[in-house]
Amino acid sequence: MIITENLKLLKRQKYSVAGKHSAVQVCRWTKNSLTGKGECYKHKFYGIPSWRCCEISPAAVWCDNHCLHCWRAIEATQGKKMPSRNLDSPEVIVKECIKGRNLLMSGFGGHDTLDKKRYLESREPSHFAISLIGEPTLYPKIGELVELLRKKGKTSFIVTNGLHPEVIKKLEKKKQLPTQLYVSLNSSNKPEFLEWHKSSLKDAWKKYNQTLDLMNKITKKGKRTILRMTIAKNKNTDAKHIREFSEIIKKANPLFIEVKSYMPLGYARARLGYEYMLTSKETRDFAKALAKELGKEYTIIGEHYPSRICLVGKKKDKKRMKIQKKEI
Repeated sequence: MIITENLKLLKRQKYSVAGKHSAVQVCRWTKNSLTGKGECYKHKFYGIPSWRCCEISPAAVWCDNHCLHCWRAIEATQGKKMPSRNLDSPEVIVKECIKGRNLLMSGFGGHDTLDKKRYLESREPSHFAISLIGEPTLYPKIGELVELLRKKGKTSFIVTNGLHPEVIKKLEKKKQLPTQLYVSLNSSNKPEFLEWHKSSLKDAWKKYNQTLDLMNKITKKGKRTILRMTIAKNKNTDAKHIREFSEIIKKANPLFIEVKSYMPLGYARARLGYEYMLTSKETRDFAKALAKELGKEYTIIGEHYPSRICLVGKKKDKKRMKIQKKEI
């Protein structure tokens, strides 16, 4: 299902292809957490053990956007819609992703500073970050995948570009929402949205705003929702953008906002150079200005300095930073 050329590309980029159309990769924070070099922002903000986090995509080479900041080879996209036949089941995806992840991590067993207890625990992931590459909501059985993970006692995040509100609506209706639902937020107005995302959908902005409306309703029902912002210096960071972003955030009413600097990784470096990356201080200053613009309801409640990311959240929900088992 993934063409030979893309299979070779994914392998060169250190992905493990899982089944017919999924992929898994081990991030540097998973590696760092095994060798005493710290944990990622998900660990600090939400209590996710970095060494037990499994980053996957059930739609590795399918997406309807061609975003400027994306680290993948967007030229290798195989379309804006996955084939409807011969898809792997959620059971196969989970099994193959764990198998592929363990294979990628097999060399860590002999590391000099290895935390052996964590290494043994890492063999059975407790959390699945469903994002990585591609658009996960294009996988037709995404709800069943979340449901399976929940039955196995595992937490899950879905990060979506927000162009498929019908999928989000179905997940909410069938009680198949992930532990945390993320929607990417990179542009504060329609012209810049179209420029940044270069979507293949003609009504992308309309679809995106429908998703924001759904997020508002989901948040009001007590679910965990997040807007994930990527900010690039001199691209979407001035006072005008902060005002426009605040209006979008108020519309979506998320529990949290992750404000993260653009990072020049992979193929993104050919589209946005290093000069677009913010320092940790610049990221923090932007987050402070955004929280101030949002008014009394939101404030900065966390920061992960190495990742250049700040967590802005509702003041009354500070205690909900950490994910509790009852929320799964």
